[in-house]
Amino acid sequence: MLRLHRRILSRLLSPPSPSAPSISPIFPFHRLLSSTAAPFAAEDYLVTSCGLTRAQAVKASKKLSHVKSPSKPDSVLAFLADLGLSRADVAAVVSKDPGFLLADVERTLAPRVVKLGDLGLSRSQIVRLVIACHKHLRRNAVLVLHRNIEFWVEVFGSLEGLLRVLKVSNSLLSINIEKLAKPNLALLQQCGISPSDLPSRFMDRMLCRSTKHLQESLARVDEFGIEHSSWVFPYVFWLFAIFSHEKLNMNLRLLEKLGWSKDDISSAVSRAPHLLGLTEEKVRRNLDFLTGDVGLDIPYIARRPVLMLCSVEQRLLPRYSLMNILKARRLLNAEYSFYFIIMLGKETFLHRFVHPYEESVPGLTAAYASSCAGKPQWELLSETIEEKRKI
Repeated sequence: MLRLHRRILSRLLSPPSPSAPSISPIFPFHRLLSSTAAPFAAEDYLVTSCGLTRAQAVKASKKLSHVKSPSKPDSVLAFLADLGLSRADVAAVVSKDPGFLLADVERTLAPRVVKLGDLGLSRSQIVRLVIACHKHLRRNAVLVLHRNIEFWVEVFGSLEGLLRVLKVSNSLLSINIEKLAKPNLALLQQCGISPSDLPSRFMDRMLCRSTKHLQESLARVDEFGIEHSSWVFPYVFWLFAIFSHEKLNMNLRLLEKLGWSKDDISSAVSRAPHLLGLTEEKVRRNLDFLTGDVGLDIPYIARRPVLMLCSVEQRLLPRYSLMNILKARRLLNAEYSFYFIIMLGKETFLHRFVHPYEESVPGLTAAYASSCAGKPQWELLSETIEEKRKI
């Protein structure tokens, strides 16, 4: 069996150079030669032979509960060792896809690896692809896998470009190229969007949608009056595409219910499309703080929607409270808008409004740091200031 594996792999894998580090066996190869029929303990096997942690093995072993013999898993591990996967690589693959150990090496894995070699890929590139798309290696037909990888390498310009996407999700390798991928890519091209404009973590969620869904999403974007040439257009489009229409409609209704006009919503979305991806709790919390505590009106917020994206507990409230302390002590020689204060970078804010006033307000730095960590101490600081005034 091992000789057969090596004959297949020798067709595409050149031997490692003398300077390359040797790869230690993934598991004891004498198991393949043993004729002793011992009961198969999946959990122990996953730990000792595959390198999984005990916790990972407990979870993964449920997928192998029906396996009676280590014969097929041993064969798969030997194949992966010949291919060049390290013990850590094998552990990563098996922990995510325990069923990979049950793949047929001769009929499934070896022919697909040979096809990858036909694409002109190097040994290391094949190993990286196996790690990234192991499920497709054992499920997709040989020609389908070959054609899909070849297609997406061309779309992304290189194997490295494809691998960046596959690290996040490998669903692209399972979609129908002719019926889904090409029409969707053509639609994006008509809108002036290239795949490189899309965030990798959302790539498959957008391109795997039906073309009809993307067309409807595009129509929704147009309703907001966002020009296709605008910098924000790709972001609004992919946001509308990855969310269901029900989710978007629910968020739009929520904003309207909270007093936002259609113009307010359009203004905010054109500046910060992520607004429509916020949870109801987040929207209500930020809006309550901004309108109730700070006293801002909705049109002002809509023109500065980043205020809705910031954390109340870690940014908005700490800075608002600190500025109130400084104002109460009459330490500021100018008026600063709330938006200006919030948009300052962390170090800049500390340099301008925290460190210079540490002597005038002892404990200010510590109180601000505690507030940013979710443990406000402003009342204690105010009491300390008041006591010093009396003295």
